[in-house]
Amino acid sequence: MQEFQVKRGHTKDLGGEVERAIADCFGVRPEKGEGGYVVSFGALSKMTVRIGEGGKSVTIDTVSRRDADEATILDTNRRFRTFLDRVTGFTSKERVKRAKKSVEGAE
Repeated sequence: MQEFQVKRGHTKDLGGEVERAIADCFGVRPEKGEGGYVVSFGALSKMTVRIGEGGKSVTIDTVSRRDADEATILDTNRRFRTFLDRVTGFTSKERVKRAKKSVEGAE
């Protein structure tokens, strides 16, 4: 399970944006359940997206398929990164920097 901070300005209607982003990035409609949105796609047998307290973060829990081929894994990872970019408002590089800062701050 990973928590991702959401950029200021992207927190308005975060639940609706998560739902739209899942539909656009993965091409499937998410189911509501387990306190968030649940979807199964490609190399992910299950992905659960929950909105954090105050709507300033998203928590994502993923379960991978062990039998997925390499092409499916690469496609799923690309779609997942695009989904994160869209929902959080941060690029992959910015998310890594924020994660490093939070780890350094915790020490």
